[in-house]
Amino acid sequence: MIVVEGGDLRCARLLILLRERVAGLAAGTVVHLVTSDPVAPIDLPAWCHMTGHDYLGHVGDSPAPTFAVRVAASAVRTAPGRPWHVERGVTQP
Repeated sequence: MIVVEGGDLRCARLLILLRERVAGLAAGTVVHLVTSDPVAPIDLPAWCHMTGHDYLGHVGDSPAPTFAVRVAASAVRTAPGRPWHVERGVTQP
């Protein structure tokens, strides 16, 4: 399991951080994203649906909200700096 500290980053910057972190991970790796972004429970499932990663939902009972994502074997990458835009013709290794 990998932990990504998103802090108070909001939607786009948070997803850019997550995109960069999952790009080098093996399929099946679970990433815990810690973030205070109030729309993360909406944005993360949508981003995972778009890219093919598995959104596992809210995890743990810590004061900082934490969400889990499982890295997919052949996820669709998003464009650098544009997490809601698919990078055409490219999948993650």
